[in-house]
Amino acid sequence: MKANCWTGRNSVEVQDVPDPSILNSRDAIVKITSTAICGSDLHLLDGYVPTMEKGDIMGHEFMGEIVEVGPGISDGTLRVGDRVVVPFPIACGACASCRAQLYSCCENTNPNAGISEKLFGHPTSGIYGYSHLTGGFAGGQAEYARVAFADVNALKIESDLSDEQVLFLSDILPTGYMGADMCDIQEGDVVAVWGAGPVGQFAMDSARVLGAEKVIAIDKETYRLDMAAAQGYTTVNFEDVDVRSALLELTGGRGPDKCIDAVGLEATHGASHVHLYDRAKQAVRSETDRPHVLRQAIVSCRSGGTVSVIGVYGGLIDKFPAGAWMNRSLTLRTGQCHVQRYMQPLLGLIEQGTIDPTRIITHRLPLTEAPTGYDLFKNKKDHCEKVVLTP
Repeated sequence: MKANCWTGRNSVEVQDVPDPSILNSRDAIVKITSTAICGSDLHLLDGYVPTMEKGDIMGHEFMGEIVEVGPGISDGTLRVGDRVVVPFPIACGACASCRAQLYSCCENTNPNAGISEKLFGHPTSGIYGYSHLTGGFAGGQAEYARVAFADVNALKIESDLSDEQVLFLSDILPTGYMGADMCDIQEGDVVAVWGAGPVGQFAMDSARVLGAEKVIAIDKETYRLDMAAAQGYTTVNFEDVDVRSALLELTGGRGPDKCIDAVGLEATHGASHVHLYDRAKQAVRSETDRPHVLRQAIVSCRSGGTVSVIGVYGGLIDKFPAGAWMNRSLTLRTGQCHVQRYMQPLLGLIEQGTIDPTRIITHRLPLTEAPTGYDLFKNKKDHCEKVVLTP
């Protein structure tokens, strides 16, 4: 089969690779009908996430049709021919974390748990196409994929919704929703979202659904801000204004009630000296992540507010404003998305027309043109917001 493979820093290539096969009794094989390039794939492309190996198959947003199931899949759960969306974190469904619906913290699905323990203190779940740190599982930017614990990790789509309407249930729609959900939004709240990329757009939509009075989008790309403005959100371009000052002005001097970091470790900053500081620290490996957004969100949030972090961080940061966080009674909440918790409720919102995931798609390409898609997305060419690939 053909698959999009990591071939080195800033390099991917569509290659012929062996077809996947059933390895464990609860596996299923999915013929992929749609897959996508995620912003967190760029952290792999850029080399910021360790333990990638040449030839690793990329991608953790995919869906398709089941063509084979293992003997351990119970009758009445999944069968050949079912159309499914696959969540990016791999959950066993039985451990303490899974029972608490903390699926991205599953204790049983990462065969390389010892590696992630060294970096994070405890292991994370396995993740498709996301380095050997998270298990070395082959990803979904391919013609076929093996789905582990498929009876827990595949959502059946039994309506006539299109692939594009449901594909993002695999990651970015639940991730954006969880970012807003962790904010515990109350009537009248002002929610500021750093990053108007795909996850940020869905965080904005979710904040509105959950009752935010005003949603503010922060970015520097005018096409992304225009996309947010078209939905009725207030926009702030961080290259034109000081973000904290702008937010204070928009909130009567108090700051946003809730702040969402939908950017993560490769954030940029409008002030060149601040950006250069973190780029230099990163270059000499004195820190692994650029925490511009996290710092801004903490110092901008109103006292007693909540900072929700769904942008990916991978290691260590510098100049964390712990004093502001502690002395002003801020709540900091974060996590890789527990996708399985949110898939069914969000499917209902899509069916009702409350959320339209297709609004962020700007580019559609065949799988064979995946390297072009990465170039468009990484370098923000042709106003690229989201790329969907079709095998």
